Amino acid sequence: MWYHNLFLVAYVTWNFLVLGTHQLQSSQRQVLLQLRKHLEYPNQLQSWDDRGTDFCRLSSSTQLNVTCQDNFVTELVIMGEKPAKLDNFVGFAIPNQTLSESFSMDSFVATLARLTSLKVLRLEALGIWGPLPDKIHRLSSLEHLDLSSNYLFGSIPPKISTMTKLQTLILDHNYFNDTVPQWFDSLSNLKILSLKNNQLKGSFPSSVQRIATLTDLVLCGNKISGNVPSLSALSSLKVLDLSGNNLDSDLPSMPKGLAMAFLSNNSFSGDVPHQYGQLGQLQHLDMSFNGLTGTPPATLFSLPNISYLNLASNMLSGVLPVHLSCGSKLQFVDISNNQLTGGLPHCLSSPLDEKVVKIGGNCLSVDLPHQHGDSFCVEISEKRKQSGGKAVGILVGMIAGILVAVMLLAFCLFILCRRFCPRGLSEQHLLQKGVQDHSAAGFSSELLTNARFASQAAKLGPQGLPPCRSFTLEEIKEATKNFDSSTVLGEGSNGKLYKGRLENGTQVTIRCLPSSKKFSIRNLKLRMDLLAKLRHPHLVCLLGHCIDGGQDDYRVNKVFLIYEYVSNGNFRAHIRGDNTARALNWPERLAALTSVAKAVHFLHTGIIPGFFNNRLKTNNILLNEHGMAKLSDYGLSIISDETGNCGEDGSALKSLQMNALDDDVYSFGFILLESIAGPMMATKRDKLLLDELASCNTPESRRKLVDPLVLQTSSQDSLSIVITIATKCVCSESWNRPSFEDILWNLQYAAQVQGTTDGEQRNDQFSP
Repeated sequence: MWYHNLFLVAYVTWNFLVLGTHQLQSSQRQVLLQLRKHLEYPNQLQSWDDRGTDFCRLSSSTQLNVTCQDNFVTELVIMGEKPAKLDNFVGFAIPNQTLSESFSMDSFVATLARLTSLKVLRLEALGIWGPLPDKIHRLSSLEHLDLSSNYLFGSIPPKISTMTKLQTLILDHNYFNDTVPQWFDSLSNLKILSLKNNQLKGSFPSSVQRIATLTDLVLCGNKISGNVPSLSALSSLKVLDLSGNNLDSDLPSMPKGLAMAFLSNNSFSGDVPHQYGQLGQLQHLDMSFNGLTGTPPATLFSLPNISYLNLASNMLSGVLPVHLSCGSKLQFVDISNNQLTGGLPHCLSSPLDEKVVKIGGNCLSVDLPHQHGDSFCVEISEKRKQSGGKAVGILVGMIAGILVAVMLLAFCLFILCRRFCPRGLSEQHLLQKGVQDHSAAGFSSELLTNARFASQAAKLGPQGLPPCRSFTLEEIKEATKNFDSSTVLGEGSNGKLYKGRLENGTQVTIRCLPSSKKFSIRNLKLRMDLLAKLRHPHLVCLLGHCIDGGQDDYRVNKVFLIYEYVSNGNFRAHIRGDNTARALNWPERLAALTSVAKAVHFLHTGIIPGFFNNRLKTNNILLNEHGMAKLSDYGLSIISDETGNCGEDGSALKSLQMNALDDDVYSFGFILLESIAGPMMATKRDKLLLDELASCNTPESRRKLVDPLVLQTSSQDSLSIVITIATKCVCSESWNRPSFEDILWNLQYAAQVQGTTDGEQRNDQFSP
């Protein structure tokens, strides 16, 4: 019978080790499979399936690891290929780089939060994009969080401060662009804080002074400015990296146990503290490219563990001691591009040493090239002392003189050109006026002059569409059956609209603009070229144009614009409510509004000069056969004599403030209101309606104003977000209105909130 006992022991042991320890609960398995779906089935997760995969026993690799304990996932590591850093990321999905437009960061984090025992989470370079939601704090057991090399933007959620078990927080190589949080001292167990290569701004987070456990503080490659306080209280700190910021204080005091300090590419000033010469554990010190002055402490070179010392490109001066002592481990020294004088100490000039020493750009008395004369450094030092008000006055005087000369020259050229070449001048004014209008709207001069940004943005447009070309009047007549009445689609302030078919069978929409007496044919062609540059997935594509002119260059009879045909009607018809079968529900409305917001954001910033006052209204939003929204009739103000009216009757958008405040944000606000309240309610457009919408926080008050279909298909939170941004858009003070980037962010966030609610409702339906 002994073998029966042996078999029983083996069976119990197998059940305990295999089933008891590694077999996941079914809910944990479902979470992992949902995460794979959220991440759009990456190659790393090909081995995951719903056919009984034992996730906890899969072989680990550098790209994927799942660790389990007591039937729960405790560690999840998924790593992709690190992407190239983008110069301009504005928060939209990018094909082949980020996850698709349908990805919801909010839903993704909500799914992650169901791994309640998770201690280690590392999701690196997976194309994750969007703002990091506050609900990340639901992972209350988390000790290590690494979301580096993704496309996260906005602010770092304040609720992370409640994750008191966190020991590692790494958010490197993302696009966080808010101020640096000041609550890090709430994370009392934090050892590693790394926010490298984001766009964080504001002051240095002084709260880190109070984290006694901190060993690594990495904030390099951001836009942090101002003063750095003393860090000597951080007794555990080993690595400090503040390089590549805008810090402009004196150098801070350092803890005695510091091993590596990266302080380069800032604006630190003043002398190098003598306290740095007492940092016995220091191995690597880089203070290059700052504004440091004085003579560097000799004790820096003799630190017992120092191997790398970089003081290059500062304003250091004085004489290094001849008998300077170098530490036995020192391998690299760079003191180049300063104003040091005198001889070079023996320990830095000995040919027997293997250390690398760079000394060029000083005034040292050595027989080596790339040294200035002593007088050069002395003069620089004296001039620096005598500068200040005098130098500023001279600089201001020079600038004023140059400006006066330029203005006189420009005035002379203006007179000459006006007299001898009026036509060429008027055409150049088109581009100049576009740039001036763009500047007035609050965009930086860097954006206006950055032609590369314009070309990159244009690449986002639809692929495969033919380039814009010039059509003949005969082609237009043939496409519209000689402008037969059966081809007329409508008529408004922008002229008649025809449906046509080109010779190759392509269906098109042709808009006939009223005759223009304002522009010559050459000037109109220049303006058409500007319109032709607009290519975006959510703009109705301009395929070509036709100018019907007279006998000379100055006379224009008619202008025809040939667009792609969008077959599924306009947005207004789909939210009217008289046909419930084709009426859009709230998620569909949000998708259309987000698409249009992307298009208008592109019109404002994606091309130079930008296009404003685009006569936005629900009739100009068209839906194609796939339900994708596209904006039509954009940019017509630059080729039309009519500049004032945006409504069908010329007065629809004329509230008391509208004459002075006619812009795209204001118009889009009323599109949002129509989407919420329905066209009939929104046509009132009076202050009472706005006040009622702004204060309708109860279900009863919303039933009186909000479209019934919207109420049935929206979550309270999602609807509240859109109501809030809509009321801000139609604010009477233009300076209080949001930017289109803000509008777009809010719409995307509202869609994420709605998607989370829908997902939770579906889960409730299928849960036992």
